[in-house]
Amino acid sequence: MQESTPMSKIAIVGASGKLGGATLSALVAHDLTPASDVIALTSSTPDSQTWAKLSSTGAQVRHARFEDGATFESALQGVQTLFLVSTPNIALDFGVAMDYDGTAPGAEKDKGRESHHKNAIDAAVKAGVKWIVYSSLGFGFKGGVGRESKAGVMRAHLRTEGYLSGIGAAHGVKITILREGLYNESWPLYLGYFDSKNAKDERDVVPLAGDGKICWTAIHDLGVASALVLAAGGKEDEEKEFVGRTFYLSTRPETAKTVGEIAEIVGKERGRGVRVDIVGRKEHERYYVEDKGMQRPGVEWWASTYEALEDDECHVDDPMLEKLLAQVGLKPIPVEETVAAMVKGDGDWKSRQQKA
Repeated sequence: MQESTPMSKIAIVGASGKLGGATLSALVAHDLTPASDVIALTSSTPDSQTWAKLSSTGAQVRHARFEDGATFESALQGVQTLFLVSTPNIALDFGVAMDYDGTAPGAEKDKGRESHHKNAIDAAVKAGVKWIVYSSLGFGFKGGVGRESKAGVMRAHLRTEGYLSGIGAAHGVKITILREGLYNESWPLYLGYFDSKNAKDERDVVPLAGDGKICWTAIHDLGVASALVLAAGGKEDEEKEFVGRTFYLSTRPETAKTVGEIAEIVGKERGRGVRVDIVGRKEHERYYVEDKGMQRPGVEWWASTYEALEDDECHVDDPMLEKLLAQVGLKPIPVEETVAAMVKGDGDWKSRQQKA
């Protein structure tokens, strides 16, 4: 374990990833905290390009691997606030892990992504972290924060949320859950793994298990909003708005778009129509496994997402995102803008979003 150091403000898990990277960029770009007070956590090693790129931001860079809690405990020495960005290792959730709901006897408990999250959380407690902010996902809306979801992708998040609640009560650690809205940039995944690059996907019809309204939210905006929450750490008058709460960071319900509506935008931008065909879960799974050659465990895990969409779980009504963005003079980036830029293969669209 490395020697004790003065309390640094914020550590970001997966700082080279999409959400972690956007959050790190926002902290620096909006002068929310000195870059030297940010610790960028990465599974990469000091001889890697990733390490060099993170170092160039001015942040401290430390190695931490979800599989090894000891690396997290060492990396979190001197940290006050931890932004726990969930692991992208979705394969952990496939199969029996997807079915565990916390109560089923004989189920495979803690075999999903929550097992990695718990390693990081336990390490944070041992290291003396005061506040853990967790990046959950924008499912489960039921007129407010729902504690259940039909989406397999949400199961590990719900288990992690529950574990954090117990940790907070048992150890006096402050906890905040950010249910980050579904990325604008993730529309190809929801549109049947559509290939957006230069309109290479030639399908005119995309079979899906179901559909529903989604409050799509740009990664850039999520990074800014998450950074503003993190920057409140240690400031009791600002921190109290967030501590002990679970809330959504999503665009407003009046701007929501179904996957079918996204398909219409894609068709318009590529000059060739594409539409969604709702075929039900069984046919959805058959098509993507047999016709598209995808692996069954992943297809079955993802297919449940559409049941959640049909149940309106992602049609969110929470003003927090707009409220936070307004603090730095920003408005949410419309999903239509992101879709159009991606379909056109506009190489500058990401940089323009960063400057929005």
